[in-house]
Amino acid sequence: MRMFAIFFFVLLGTFIIDQSIKSLFVDGYYRAGECIDLVLHYNKGVAFSMFASLGIYLKWIQAMLVAIIFYVVLKEGYIKRYAFPIGLLLGGALGNVYDRFVHEGVVDYVAWHCGFNYAVFNFADVAIDIAVVWLLIMLFFFSEDEKIT
Repeated sequence: MRMFAIFFFVLLGTFIIDQSIKSLFVDGYYRAGECIDLVLHYNKGVAFSMFASLGIYLKWIQAMLVAIIFYVVLKEGYIKRYAFPIGLLLGGALGNVYDRFVHEGVVDYVAWHCGFNYAVFNFADVAIDIAVVWLLIMLFFFSEDEKIT
């Protein structure tokens, strides 16, 4: 039960932080910088706007993928070992899927333009990236028998 609480509160916290930051940019916040601009962008696709041509279907595909991941995580008991990173992963994923239904695109706001001008991302993307790296480290460097605290 403790691990489920960790999972739930990390997921909820990630979602709330993500949506709170995004609301600042939807309401008009803007800040230009030398290498990074904090400016509102709506991404109609996935990473680097791929699959934007799927239009309205993309949000339903992503919602189904998140639901399947959620189901597998709960059914297979992965929360017992990976509560925190899975909470980060699903909290970020839900934040981005929520954007697709409310804003018709993911709200991105960190525009990195040192060396290239096409990387725009948000807090949810960072949470998902951290979760994936965390999970990979746990899978490859810690055995199932080791207790992680």
